[in-house]
Amino acid sequence: MANSIAASDEGFGGIKSWPERIKSFYNDVRTEMRKVTTPSRKEVRATTTVVIVAVFLFGVYFWAIDNVIGRGLDYLFRFFTK
Repeated sequence: MANSIAASDEGFGGIKSWPERIKSFYNDVRTEMRKVTTPSRKEVRATTTVVIVAVFLFGVYFWAIDNVIGRGLDYLFRFFTK
């Protein structure tokens, strides 16, 4: 791919190499798409479960931290306004 990009710097010679660059890009895409594998149903279920559990745990964590900070600030405001 780097060779086809460098060929475009030759002035009008780059116009002639434009179809070759498209063909090269298309072949590269086809080669990479052959390497792609789709996950099985079991793998999708497992990763979905991990994501749902992680979101729940982070939600509980941030809720707890928010409450601690909120109560601390509330205490400080009440302490200094008396």
